Amino acid sequence: MIDAIPTDLWIGGKQVPSSSGARFPVHNPANGAVLTTVADATSADGTTALDEAVAVQQTWAATAPRERAEILRRAWELVIARRDDFALAMTLEMGKPLAESQGEVAYGGEFLRWFSEEAVRVNGRYTSSPTGAGRILVAKQPIGPTLAITPWNFPLAMGTRKIGPALAAGCTMIVKPAAETPLTMLLLGQVFADAGLPAGVLSILPTTSASALTGPLIDDARLRKLTFTGSTAVGKVLLSQCATRVLRSSMELGGNAPFVVFDDADVSAAVDGAMAAKMRNIGEACTAANRFHVDNAVRAEFTEKLTARMSALTIGPGDHSGVQVGPLITAKQRASVDELVQDAVSKGAVITTGGAIADGEGYFYPPTVLTDVPTDARILREEVFGPVAAITGFDGEEAGIAAANDTEYGLAAYVYTTNLDRALRVSEAVESGMVGVNRGVISDVAAPFGGIKESGIGREAGSEGIEEYLETKYIALP
Repeated sequence: MIDAIPTDLWIGGKQVPSSSGARFPVHNPANGAVLTTVADATSADGTTALDEAVAVQQTWAATAPRERAEILRRAWELVIARRDDFALAMTLEMGKPLAESQGEVAYGGEFLRWFSEEAVRVNGRYTSSPTGAGRILVAKQPIGPTLAITPWNFPLAMGTRKIGPALAAGCTMIVKPAAETPLTMLLLGQVFADAGLPAGVLSILPTTSASALTGPLIDDARLRKLTFTGSTAVGKVLLSQCATRVLRSSMELGGNAPFVVFDDADVSAAVDGAMAAKMRNIGEACTAANRFHVDNAVRAEFTEKLTARMSALTIGPGDHSGVQVGPLITAKQRASVDELVQDAVSKGAVITTGGAIADGEGYFYPPTVLTDVPTDARILREEVFGPVAAITGFDGEEAGIAAANDTEYGLAAYVYTTNLDRALRVSEAVESGMVGVNRGVISDVAAPFGGIKESGIGREAGSEGIEEYLETKYIALP
């Protein structure tokens, strides 16, 4: 199947080699084996892609919204038709179990269907001035050529969540996928060509030299928008680059999601939610629950039940039958996770399951539960991005809210309580762009996705998502 995926750059609606001729390997994290090699884009390739995007921008913006919608709809249908190919590609290059990859195909594909429907619903307004001296016409127009930088953890969905609204709005786009997982996005480029997307509207540029590729693009006056999903540290660097041109940007950055369990919660339901919020994507998700703040009245019960569930999970290569936990993306990522665990233990945390790297090939880390985690442990401050649940106790509602908000991040939060008044109070008090109440999975194509504080700027998905790719123009009429 890998042999059927494009492995050159995707520019002008077709495969082209890197201008340097260089290629780089894509590894299977389950065993370190090389799956294939792909073309390594240079700054010259970025300029070529931007030339193509600029050349067709006006034509694409003038394309009837219904026609843009139909192309997105056909792309969605083709993604679903090739579900097995996309799922296997993601599992092999990223590590997640096949069942989760299948789920991502369904979720990621939905962004194309959703924004095919939003393409025909871009509205302005026409009103009279309150003074009666004239009329106000407000129009929405595509912002123009866009650069999207996507991460490795959701190779399809993080791309479609940006490509869908951009194309629906009438913008051309260049995508730089993560070097760890370029195959899924290159396959999507082929799907869009098969769906009838005009050449030049979408380019895909894998590279091992991200800054060398993206820096000149960001500095180019023809680029009108940057959208990025990744770490807060990298996001800050990109924002500083954008500032020199006042380049419009949207940032979906890191998280340190609190999972707050109050004394009146259904503990069994909370554990179910914790498993979903923690172990989705092997814990390698910005929305993954990171800090489990549990009222001391129910902490022992919660810890015991969560430990039992985590220790029962099956670990192995994602393409093997029955596997629930695949490998982490790289040896470096696994070492980072283990470093946070050992730091917490050295400061007094207690391991109830997992907590040690096993011998053997692949970048596997066991599902791990820590309890009695001290407040100075790094794992309470840093995004773990792995299958580790760190549990701390609190007493009373105010203390639970304070613990949840004790972070510079504000992407996702989870609250478990059977009291509706408390659910609303806490949801309003928690400093987070998204809050799940008695739910462990909150992502929805129809809902705005994004954070506050150092977790980002802007929103993706929902009816709000297309606004990130539109300019608002006021036309004053007599």
